[in-house]
Amino acid sequence: DSGDTCRWRSNPPITFPEVATLERVPTISHVGVQQGWSASAKYRDRYLASVSARGTTANWAQINPPDMVDGRMFTDQEARTASRVIVINTVAAERLFSGEPAEGKEINLESVGSSRGGPFRVIGVYKDATGFLSGPERPIVVMPILSLSRHLGARVQWMGLVIKPAEGVSPDVAMDDVTAALRGARGLRPSRESNFAIVTQDRLLEVYNSVFGMFFLVMISLSSVGLMVGGVGVVAIMLISVTERTREIGVRKALGATKGTILWQFLVEAVTLTATGAMIGLALGWVVALLVKNLTPIAASVPPLAVVAALGMSAITGIVFGMMPALKASKLDPVEAL
Repeated sequence: DSGDTCRWRSNPPITFPEVATLERVPTISHVGVQQGWSASAKYRDRYLASVSARGTTANWAQINPPDMVDGRMFTDQEARTASRVIVINTVAAERLFSGEPAEGKEINLESVGSSRGGPFRVIGVYKDATGFLSGPERPIVVMPILSLSRHLGARVQWMGLVIKPAEGVSPDVAMDDVTAALRGARGLRPSRESNFAIVTQDRLLEVYNSVFGMFFLVMISLSSVGLMVGGVGVVAIMLISVTERTREIGVRKALGATKGTILWQFLVEAVTLTATGAMIGLALGWVVALLVKNLTPIAASVPPLAVVAALGMSAITGIVFGMMPALKASKLDPVEAL
C-alpha cells in the first residue's frame, strides 16, 4: 500500500506529553493508553507459544472495567515504576495453572522475536467479554505499558488512546476538543490536514452494521432459494399423491364430498408435510446451538420467536405450493376418477 491509500502510516506516533495535554482537557474524564504485543509464557513445565501481551495505563479499570474473577488491577504507582506485575484472563489462567489459584504466582514472559522478557507476578485474573466477532479465545496478559516497553521491548510509537468524555459531555463535543488540543500540541495550521485519526463508537457501529447487513442479505437470499426448492418438492410430492389417490378422490366425491372438502384435505396434508420438515430443522438447529454454546464462547440459543416464525413460514409454504395440487384434486370429475 502506498502513502496515498494508507495515510495513517505517515502519521507521527502518539507521545506521552500529548497524552498529558489531553488529560488537561476539561471535557475529558480519562485518557487511557493501549499497546499490543506478542509474547510467549512459561510456568514450570507449561508453555504457551503465543500470548497476547497488552500494555495499558492504570486507569484501564475506569475506562473499560474488566470482569475481575480474582485479585486486583495494578496501581498507578506500579504503572509509573514499570513493575513486573500482570493481570491475566481466565484462558491464560486455565492453560498455565490448570485450576490452581493464579494470584501471587510468577510466570516467565518472553517477547516473540527477541530475548527480552523475564519473570512477572500475577496479581489478578479477569474474564473476557468474548463475542461473535472476538474470534477464538486466546490467552491474554495485561501489564503497565511502561513494563511492556521496558521489559518486553514493545515499540510505544504504535500505542493508541482510549478517551472517555466527562459526565454530561456529548461524544461530539469531546471529539472536537480532543481534535483541537491534539492539533495545537502538534502545531498544525488551520489549512493543514490532521495527522491523526479518531475512531468513535458510531463509526465502529457503522462497520458492524454494514458487515452484518450484508450477512443478513446473503442469509435471506439463501433462505429464499431453500424455500423455493422445498416448495417445488412439495408440489411434486403432492401431485404424485393426487395421481396415486385418484380412485379415493372419486369415491369420496361419489359419497358427497365437495370441492372445498377435497381442497382442504390436500392443503392440510401439504401443511403437515412442510411443518414436519420445519420441526426436524428446528430440532437440528437446537442441537447445533447447544453444541456451539457448550464448545465455544458464543452464547447461541434458539429464541421462541424463531420457532414461531419457522412454523409459520412452513405453513405458508405448504399452503402456497400445495394449492395447485389441491385444486387439481378438487376439480377431478368423480366418474373419470372412478
